[in-house]
Amino acid sequence: MNLLTYFKKTQILPLLIAPAVIGLATFTAAPAIATPVCGVVSENLLAPVPAAHFPSGLLDLMCRDLPVWDLITRVHGDSDLYVTRHTYQPGNHTGWHTHPGPSLITVVQGTLTVYEAADPTCTPRILTAGQSFTDIGCGDVHLVRNEWTSVAVDVAVQIVPAGAPRRIDAPAPGNCPTIDCP
Repeated sequence: MNLLTYFKKTQILPLLIAPAVIGLATFTAAPAIATPVCGVVSENLLAPVPAAHFPSGLLDLMCRDLPVWDLITRVHGDSDLYVTRHTYQPGNHTGWHTHPGPSLITVVQGTLTVYEAADPTCTPRILTAGQSFTDIGCGDVHLVRNEWTSVAVDVAVQIVPAGAPRRIDAPAPGNCPTIDCP
């Protein structure tokens, strides 16, 4: 009789498997939980269409005619462009997220705080109406929050691969403070 048959007949096999399963469960990392949007209202400014579509090659743009300004944009593959307005009541935030392409964001009302997961100290950046920031997307995780007492609004222009989601939720990074939904 081989050892496996012996274990089965004596019912020792379940007693040997149970500790292995418990050990595996104990030392396997739990999946990270994404942080959802907290109260931010998003409005598509291109409605009724969800996004503007640009076929491959149409976003190959270059401008070098000005002595102090160069523009080079080259996108291979079909792209979608979104223009959205986000309204933040005090305490509202976007949740931790990234985008599959770049975003150009301008604060048009109030004050917003931006947290970048890639910053080892997660130092908040405070932006007021009229100030802008860029987000390269492509895995760069961030959170935007209204930490003030009045309503804040931003407008974002985003370029993403055609058919891709505009936003990808991400888990909270360990180097940033816990930001709860009020």
